[in-house]
Parts: sequence; C-alpha cells; structure tokens
Amino acid sequence: MKAIVYNGPRDVSVQNVPDARIEKPTDALVRVTTTNICGSDLHMYEGRTSMETGRVFGHENLGEVIEVGSGVDRIKVGDRVCLPFNIGCGFCENCEKGLTGFCLTANPGSAGAAYGFADMGPYQGGQAELLRVPYADFNCLLLPEDAQEREDDYVMLSDIFPTGWHATELAGLLPGESIAIYGAGPVGLMAAHSAMIKGASQVFVVDNHPDRLKLAAQMGATPINSLEQEAVDQILNLTHGKGTDRGCECVGYQCCDKHGHEANHLTMNNLVASTKATGGIGVVGVFVPQDPGAKNELAKEGKMAFDFGAFWFKGQQIRTGQANVKAYNRRLAELIHHGRATPSQIISHRLKLDEGPAAYKHFDARDEGWTKVILKPAA
Repeated sequence: MKAIVYNGPRDVSVQNVPDARIEKPTDALVRVTTTNICGSDLHMYEGRTSMETGRVFGHENLGEVIEVGSGVDRIKVGDRVCLPFNIGCGFCENCEKGLTGFCLTANPGSAGAAYGFADMGPYQGGQAELLRVPYADFNCLLLPEDAQEREDDYVMLSDIFPTGWHATELAGLLPGESIAIYGAGPVGLMAAHSAMIKGASQVFVVDNHPDRLKLAAQMGATPINSLEQEAVDQILNLTHGKGTDRGCECVGYQCCDKHGHEANHLTMNNLVASTKATGGIGVVGVFVPQDPGAKNELAKEGKMAFDFGAFWFKGQQIRTGQANVKAYNRRLAELIHHGRATPSQIISHRLKLDEGPAAYKHFDARDEGWTKVILKPAA
C-alpha cells in the first residue's frame, strides 16, 4: 500500500509499504478514504519528538471497513467509520471511566496510545491506503447515512473537533460566558466553533496569521492579531478591564513571541493575565516532558517560567491533557448530522496522498491559505 513515511526531520515521502492487515481477532481493517494532516504531526515532522524513521504518519482517519477479525461483533464490512486518534481497549480502569486518551492497555508501560504518533505505541498511521484498527468494536464510530455526503465534516471527529470541544470543557465554559482562545490553528478554530455552539457571549481568538484570524471572524469570533498590539491588552480593553471568564491554550510548547522566537511559557502566562480571577483555563496544546531541540535549558526539560504567583493570587484553575475523543464524538456527530456544526469550514486543501509531502512543507511553513489539509488516498 502507499503511505506517507517519516524519513527524518522535515523529510516525508510516499512509499510502498507492507499492507496493513488483521493481526488480532479484535481488529478491523479500514480502507482509508480521508485522512488529515494535523498540527501535532508538525512536532514530529520537524524532528522535535522521538518519532522513529520508517513510521507512517496520520492519526485523523476515516474510511470503509473491508475486513473484520473473528472477535469483532458490532462492526461489519461496508460500515463507514471514523477513528478516534486515541486507541482505547474499552476495559481498563481509565477506559471504563471514559478516559480513553489514557488507556492503560493499548500502549503497555504508558497511559495513552494513538495511530502514527511518537511515544504512543507501535501503531502505524492512517496517511495510507489501509489502516489496522485495534479493538475495533470499541474504537470505530459508526457514521450515519450521510457519511459520504458529509465526509469532510465527519473526519474532523477523529481529533480536532473533539479536541477543540475538550479545550472548552477543560476551561469550564458555560453559556453566556466569555472565552479567549490562544492559537487559530485547526484546534483553536474548532475551540472557537465549539464555544459558539455552546453559547459563549464573547469569543476571542489570538493569532498572528491573518488568514487564520479571518476564519475565526467568519465563525463569529473576535480576532486578536498579536503582532499589532499585546494580545492581553486587547482582550482587557474589549472586556472593560475584567478579562475573560475562560481561556484555552491551543498552541503548545513551540509557541513563539511576536519576533518568531520560541517561548514555551508565553501563551500560558498570557492566559493567566487575560483570564479573570477564579476563571478556568483549558490546555490542549501539546507540551512534552522533554524537548531536546529547545533553545533554553528549562524548555529542554519540559519546564517553563510560569507566572505561578499571579495564577495563585487570582485563584484560577488549569486543566490539561489530550482529548478523550470517545467522550464526545457521538454527540458531536449528531451536531454535524443535524447541521448544527460544520467543522469542514476550515479546510483549505483537499489533496491526493501523493501530494502529502509537499503539503507538509506548506503547512509547516504556515504559508498563507494553508489552514487545514485533508488527503484522499483513494483519489
């Protein structure tokens, strides 16, 4: 099968690799019809993780079931399914609690497994023609009858829509409250979309890329260009000096200041400053325990110069972590099915799998207009 393979920093290529296949009775084999390039892929693409060469990328996947193992009962050949990026067993302590992003079975010795992702198990990704799905009865989200018609919406249930929703949940957003979202990449835009659906009174989105901020404005959010004026000052001015009720971090450890220099503490400290006293902050941007490629010693150890004094004095709360996709994806699918959510509105490019390596270069460079890339392996 064809697949996008990691060869080293900023070097991926489409190669012929052994076909994905059924390995255990609980597996399903899916013919991938849509798979996305995610902002999280860029950490690996840039060589800022321990991703092994020869691995297949891709954790945002949707397709058609073409084979099932003898132990699969619910999922049938011909079903159209979306796969959560996190692989759960369904029966461990964490999965039973709904914390499928921290499954204790799928990646022994660690909490959490995923397709084509560094340090999250041996599983190959879905930027390929075929994908093996472990624990298929549990992990496959069976899509409704409009699965093909709304495929570009439903594929966002694999990661970014639930992750954006999760950001607002971690922050504790309630209807009528205000929220500031730092980062207008795909996840930040999905957090803004989620906040609008949930009835936020004011939604601010902070970024320095005009094309991304334009999408945020089209969703009904107030764009904050961090290059024009300090983001915190703009938010305080627009909230009569009070700040927002809630805040979301949707950038991660490679966030940069307005001069383009990495500063892993910047968004977190800005959130403390722009969020009200006793407000809630949700962090879904990726932060890692070690970052050998960082420019300073603290960041290399996964640490930051955090304004803990201000955070403590304001009595704020922070909740963090990857989205437990299965906690949200069925309900979010209903929002798509009934026309209440349209996550596909952020897509900028629909490309063939062979165009993936070039797409990685454009997306990684944050070239204008490259906001969300989806790949069609069957095209």
